[in-house]
Amino acid sequence: MLDGFLALYVFMLAAFTGYEIIARVPVILHTPLMSGSNFVHGIVLVGAMIALGHAQTPLEIGIGFAGVLLGAGNAAGGYVVTERMLEMFKSSRPGGEAR
Repeated sequence: MLDGFLALYVFMLAAFTGYEIIARVPVILHTPLMSGSNFVHGIVLVGAMIALGHAQTPLEIGIGFAGVLLGAGNAAGGYVVTERMLEMFKSSRPGGEAR
């Protein structure tokens, strides 16, 4: 019983801390932070693949498959968004020269 309350407490503390940290990030730093977070999404995807590989029951396989599917979509979407954000910083001058 105590383990459930401890897990809930840690989750709530992590959610609050994450919200407070992200809310204070200047707009100019969002692109590099998103690029770095794509690395974390890749690690989550690898973890989901390992969990799926060790799954034995149909429920475990279903949850593992959903984890891999959502992790892959999250990682791919993060790279697409990062690429689009980086396009905003490219020069519109002929020859691609920066100012």
